[in-house]
Amino acid sequence: MGLILTGCNGERAKPKKSLKSDSTRKPAPEFALKDIDGRTVNLSDYKGKVILLNFWATWCGPCKIEIPWLIDFEQKYKDRGFAVIGVAMDDEGWEVVKPYLAQSKINYRVILGSDTVATLYGGVESLPTTFMLDQEGKIASTHIGLVSKSDYEDEIVQLLNGGSQRSDAGGNIAARRAAD
Repeated sequence: MGLILTGCNGERAKPKKSLKSDSTRKPAPEFALKDIDGRTVNLSDYKGKVILLNFWATWCGPCKIEIPWLIDFEQKYKDRGFAVIGVAMDDEGWEVVKPYLAQSKINYRVILGSDTVATLYGGVESLPTTFMLDQEGKIASTHIGLVSKSDYEDEIVQLLNGGSQRSDAGGNIAARRAAD
């Protein structure tokens, strides 16, 4: 799957985005949304963790491609201070989201989004839209549309290691894996 996303022109794949420097990061807007059990989830509850905040929908094709990656990231990095939060943007609400969560075996927190929250995050108009948040709750990067798994993982690892900007713009996978 990764080869399809990065292209076949013989050049080294370049990341679509890189992490913003610490000085240019802005605080992620606070929200209070309900999870599948009806509990209120506040973004501030996750302060101190690296967060992958993913706006998605059950009908979104690219979202369906990303979900297994997000499941992997949650499993692999949850014990290192990382969490995935899925913000479901389906108009039909929990009626369609609950069965999808069960079918997909999603292991991360999913909350039901709203137009108000989407507006707070700059007017989420395309799905998926993903925000990587640092441990201080600031937006370190924004991705609109499908992004490669390796781009996400590079950013997760860098943020967990306290980095502010990608030092290897080419995304050297072998070096990253050796560091893990």
